[in-house]
Amino acid sequence: MFRRILIANRGEIAVRVMRACRELGVETVLVYSEADRNAQYLRMADETICIGPAPSAKSYLDIPKIISAAEIADVEAIHPGYGFLSENAHFAEVCHACNIRFIGPPPEAIASFGDKQRARAIAKVAGVPTVPGSTGILATEEEALRVAREIGFPVILKAVAGGGGRGMRVAHNEVSLVNGLHQARAEAEAAFKNSGVYLEKFIERPRHVEIQVLGDGGGNLLYLGERDCSLQRRHQKLVEEAPSPVLTPEIRRRMGEAAVAVCRQTNYENAGTVEFLVDRNGNFYFIEVNARIQVEHPVTEMVTGIDLVQEQIRIAAGERLRWKQSDIQMKGCAIECRINAEDPDANFRPTPGRVTAWMAPGGPGVRLDTHVAAGAEIPPNYDSLVAKLIVHRPTRREAIATMRRCLSEFHVEGISTTIPFHRKVFEHADFLSGEVDTGFVERYFATR
Repeated sequence: MFRRILIANRGEIAVRVMRACRELGVETVLVYSEADRNAQYLRMADETICIGPAPSAKSYLDIPKIISAAEIADVEAIHPGYGFLSENAHFAEVCHACNIRFIGPPPEAIASFGDKQRARAIAKVAGVPTVPGSTGILATEEEALRVAREIGFPVILKAVAGGGGRGMRVAHNEVSLVNGLHQARAEAEAAFKNSGVYLEKFIERPRHVEIQVLGDGGGNLLYLGERDCSLQRRHQKLVEEAPSPVLTPEIRRRMGEAAVAVCRQTNYENAGTVEFLVDRNGNFYFIEVNARIQVEHPVTEMVTGIDLVQEQIRIAAGERLRWKQSDIQMKGCAIECRINAEDPDANFRPTPGRVTAWMAPGGPGVRLDTHVAAGAEIPPNYDSLVAKLIVHRPTRREAIATMRRCLSEFHVEGISTTIPFHRKVFEHADFLSGEVDTGFVERYFATR
């Protein structure tokens, strides 16, 4: 096991990794920007190092500064969390070159799955269904129109280097396709410095279901069930649950085996998530692989009893998985609500500021992953996530009842949050019956 690990992240995920390290007896070094200088959670680390000003490009995304901090602090490994540098193959390569263990997949796997078209090609080689679409980056408007005519409208444009819904446009006709192509390219270039866009058939009212995968350095790969992430807004997940209300044991097994087959093509190691769209007939289609720990990983932890972050660290330290596939069982139902510093009545506008009051829920089956308490300052520079509220109960009906209670108890002042939005969701008849798809929020909770 490692003696000392640097955490190249902030906020909730930094706290989560520090807790995992503490239980493993590993010291932690936490880097921070000037915007986070007074963050209360810094006290949890054994050592802290300021790496620059508030802008991410000058702090949390500055590879030389992070490597310098790691060398000064004499760490053996770096955990990147999620976001920032977690799926940066170059960063992983630099870590290895500096004899620092990167707690995540090999650089080759990150690079392969970081390009959506390469990932689709890998899935096809593995025999996993993919959504019909272009075979590569769209070079011209004419090519986009030709592919769309072949597979039929509606279609969706996606950035090759995309994520978080950026660089995506749905087109229902040729005019909207041409306009969407230019918009998607511009957005992709601004967000990822890569304007490459490809096209897929747009599946009407699908569910978004992902499979958690763990792999070790000995070639052992397991799937740990699914998470249903269908409730999302503009491709940003808001609520996740496990198991999915619509998957049968047979579909679950086939999706799990498909996820493992895709990862095996790249000699995958550490934690990863294989994402699928599932249509109303139970057919599933590969979307992408997130080569990192996911925001919603606690949902899987609750139903399997496996600490995914500790397993990431163990695997990076050279340990082998301690389970066979037959050992993995999902027990009960877990649901997670992402609590963001946003105003749902103002088109989910971010609401940075000082938290003046914070009364968190609790009780049986309740978990709250957060870096926030009363007095905390939510800076405007980063993601607006302030907490993840997770419940775990024997049945979905009981989990919903517990979540409704928790949302009624959760009291925050000083900033607006998405708690009122979640309260409405957990009263909606379609959500209660499990009838949710990726268009649920836009359909029932349209915002101005």
